Amino acid sequence: MKVSIQVRLKNGILDPQGKTVNNALHHLGFKNIQNVRIGKLIEFDIREADKKKASVIIEDACKKLLSNPVIEDFSYVLGED
Repeated sequence: MKVSIQVRLKNGILDPQGKTVNNALHHLGFKNIQNVRIGKLIEFDIREADKKKASVIIEDACKKLLSNPVIEDFSYVLGED
């Protein structure tokens, strides 16, 4: 089963990388783009046929390694092979 996880900084957490990209976009003439936030996309396959069991494994992996629960939120999508 395919898994796609998005990890983003929580609202209120400063995003210096997003700020840098936002400024660069403005310098390139994209003045109408604002409030850039940078996150990460993690994709992998999980060998688990039961979606509920797969969800438990994914959430555990996100909380223990793939995200920092203090400053980041995550969401995920389970797909078919």
